[in-house]
Amino acid sequence: MAYDRYVTICQPLHYETIMNSRACVQMVAGAWISGILYSVLHTRNTFALTFCGGNMVDQFFCEIPQLLKLACSDSYFSEVGVLAFSVCLVLGCFVFIIVSYVQIFKSVLRIPSEQGWHKAFSTCLPHLTVVSLLVFTGAFAYLKPTSSSISALDIVVAVLYSILPPIMNPVIYSMRNKEMKAALKRLTGCS
Repeated sequence: MAYDRYVTICQPLHYETIMNSRACVQMVAGAWISGILYSVLHTRNTFALTFCGGNMVDQFFCEIPQLLKLACSDSYFSEVGVLAFSVCLVLGCFVFIIVSYVQIFKSVLRIPSEQGWHKAFSTCLPHLTVVSLLVFTGAFAYLKPTSSSISALDIVVAVLYSILPPIMNPVIYSMRNKEMKAALKRLTGCS
């Protein structure tokens, strides 16, 4: 999305040649391959663990840090490898997104009208907010030292990075729709 918006705003006359079907397929393939590789690495590590304690996970879903608390095998080195790969993957994507948005914001600030600014910022800032929420809460959950007891903060952070971003996307993008805004105004009784 960040690259599509970068091309749309910074190179609008070249959009058709840059964002052709081949580029779209390459971006989708890259996202799928990195996601599958990430999942396979975590799944392989999880099945390599031996569990000696109880089987009660102190979370509302099986999260990797919670599973590691139940493991009695020494999984430190394999998890550090997966964690290093994960950090590189996430940071690489996040840096790419930030660089794209810096270029977008530099171009937007050269637009003379405030209406142009508002349109560009209302398109870009929600996406940047949701991605930042996902990355920072996920990093907090996975990179903080593990403790033996579950805290309310662990559950709140898990909700923030696993449930909130998928919920936010349809809300953000449907609120940009004029019909949805009109329906919401009728529903709340605002004129």
